[in-house]
Amino acid sequence: MSAEVKKQIQLEIAHVLFIDIVGYSKLSINEQHAAVDELTQIVRATDQFQKADASERLIKIATGDGMALVFYTSPEAPVRCAIELSRALKDHPRLRLRMGIHSGPVSGVVDVTGQANLTGAGLNLAHRAMECGDAGHILLSKHVAEDLEEYEEWRPRLYDLGTCEVKHGVRVGIANLYDSEVGNPKLPKKLQAIKKHRSRVRWAEIAVALLMLAAITGAFVFLLRRPTRLALAIPEKSIAVLPFENLSEEKGNAYFADGTQSEIMTKLAGIGDLKVISRTSTAKYKSKPEDLKTVARQLGVATVLEGSVQKAGDRVRVNVQLIDARSDMHLWAKSYDRDLKDIFAVESGVAQEIADTLQAKLSPSQANALTAAPTRDTEAYDLFLKGEYQERQAESTENVEFFDRAETFYRQALARDPNFALAYARLANSRLNRHWFSNRLTSAQLEEVKSDIERALAIAPDLPDAYLALALFHYWGHRDYDSALRATDRAVELQPSNAISRQLRAAIYRRRGEWRRSLAEFERALELDPRDAGIPTEMGNAYLFLRRWNEAERALGRALALDPQNINAAYHLAQTYTNSTGDIQRARRASEGVQGAKGQVSPYGILISQMIREDVYLDVLERHFPDALRAWDEVPGNFRDERLRQLKARVGIQVLAGQNVAAKSECDQARVLLEAQLAERRPSDHTSASEVAWIYVCLGRNADALRIAREAAESMPIEKDALVGTYFLLGLAQIEAHTGQPEEAVKILRQLLTIPAGEYISVARLKIDPVWDPIRNDPGFQKLLSEPEPETVYK
Repeated sequence: MSAEVKKQIQLEIAHVLFIDIVGYSKLSINEQHAAVDELTQIVRATDQFQKADASERLIKIATGDGMALVFYTSPEAPVRCAIELSRALKDHPRLRLRMGIHSGPVSGVVDVTGQANLTGAGLNLAHRAMECGDAGHILLSKHVAEDLEEYEEWRPRLYDLGTCEVKHGVRVGIANLYDSEVGNPKLPKKLQAIKKHRSRVRWAEIAVALLMLAAITGAFVFLLRRPTRLALAIPEKSIAVLPFENLSEEKGNAYFADGTQSEIMTKLAGIGDLKVISRTSTAKYKSKPEDLKTVARQLGVATVLEGSVQKAGDRVRVNVQLIDARSDMHLWAKSYDRDLKDIFAVESGVAQEIADTLQAKLSPSQANALTAAPTRDTEAYDLFLKGEYQERQAESTENVEFFDRAETFYRQALARDPNFALAYARLANSRLNRHWFSNRLTSAQLEEVKSDIERALAIAPDLPDAYLALALFHYWGHRDYDSALRATDRAVELQPSNAISRQLRAAIYRRRGEWRRSLAEFERALELDPRDAGIPTEMGNAYLFLRRWNEAERALGRALALDPQNINAAYHLAQTYTNSTGDIQRARRASEGVQGAKGQVSPYGILISQMIREDVYLDVLERHFPDALRAWDEVPGNFRDERLRQLKARVGIQVLAGQNVAAKSECDQARVLLEAQLAERRPSDHTSASEVAWIYVCLGRNADALRIAREAAESMPIEKDALVGTYFLLGLAQIEAHTGQPEEAVKILRQLLTIPAGEYISVARLKIDPVWDPIRNDPGFQKLLSEPEPETVYK
């Protein structure tokens, strides 16, 4: 088999356009040949075909009465190609086409002619979607439609058609793509038949109901308001609270409108019988969106709350309206014109009205929480809301200044009301956020945080925010995952619709090595926060660890569709391509356009690729060492941390390039700074110890490098932390490979290949990573590369 054919049939997620000539079988042989030739010429003239074909990211499959185009570029490629074809057909009226599109896994096969061919769900579902249509239709699988809905360009062109039954009783969820210029807006004949059948059934039900006089009115109302097939999947008792519009003359009062919406949402999230969407997702929308049905469908809710807030002096006006998004019918609307001190009663009243309207069942404790006021001091509450506003800015930007402002407002609120439990909890949360993402707190400062949490719980023993802060304290402060899980469980119990608590529980399960539970909890968090790109990013990372490459690619693709500048998702997607197939060029493309975006990948320096920086390490994987060094040529400011980061990266690159002697000067500089840093932070800073080990390798101090790497690995075993523990163990293997310990290194690699460690270890990655060059010719390592990759075992 040729190398080109092998390349073509690699297992990947593909984006398939299936094209069929309608009425082909009724044509004469000559007419059939002419139709296929005409179609081929039109297809080859499209921009999408030419671009994909030129970059060798396209497979063409003839199907007799049409063709399948398998794109490996982007999910949009087959859609744009279909639109080009639809427009071109206006000049070819005799050629009638129907098209189907799906993205999914494909498996390569080699047919009897020795040519590459494909099979798999990606191809099959595109064909089945096409079979549901008539001439002119561009039908998309539900999966593709959901991905495209994330983009404003596609949303107005997509129309959900429910499900269509194809061969063998298989039901396929499909959407129709059309506008005034392309596609076919008519309901496909197959779905018309289903609609007529349902209509006959419905009228039969009405006829029976008419014979039962006592049930005439009830039956009529039932049929009139019967939900659509799409709505059946959405819980009746579900709501999204959209951002409240700030109508105050002072635009600086935006924090107050924001806080009012947040408090109502928080109260609703505590009702176990309701599904409440997180503010992270609702914040993506306007206060009053034009297409409410689409918004509700994207958020997975039946009802939407819109509102506005106007604050002037000591008076506040709150207008709210609850809307059934499926019928666009107002369920109720109310205006509250009150003194500022009555804002808590307004927030409680709105939440109670919603619960009553949606017939949500409340336990006694939930009913009490609904009416509880966080403080009686309105000025303290105003300061608290300003703190919340700054905290949200801090969490989205990781900017220390916003953390400072948030802490100042929280403390001012507590100075006015020392019994403000929620302010204590949120202050603790803010400081822990800063500790984990920006600046590490000292042991004494962590004890201050714990004291604030204990004070909050003493005042309000059932405060969900306090338990969430306690969970973060155990997790981020001390890596005590058992205690963190107990606190998180209580937070979820008190506030079932809190997506943050769900995400935290998922992260804790992952650290404990409970991967299936972790993924299930991330799924639940995603239901509550469907527009938060961070959740599919974390899910994709989990799938990456488990070496479930296709699922990792899909989750990370979704994350990037939600946030194209998500540097973490782009990094994990690049790792997925590198580790699954060794495709560095595809990994590079995954990172394009997100350099310099917010976020930080690999915040550790345990592994040499983390120390060098993951995007630069792509040059290292291709052995472009001069290019990698140039990426770190720029001398940073006089900040010690920035200079140290540069030195570590440059040393790492030169060690892998075999240029230890040339790197000696920079090694000596890095050693002085790192040893000083390690002395300051002992005994908890094992990351600096791992980095010192590489400096010792550079300086030829192999015994010291081995000793310190082993100490680091023993300090954080996988049993203690299933995530970071793999980093330390792999870090030890890397040092062993560079210090004459090939057997020990291979032993660790064999272990890591059988457990969740796919972020950095796979057979494909071992074959190309220069960190293993010192043991590349070792018989044990060569045997490892020649064997099939073992199954990843996890619980």
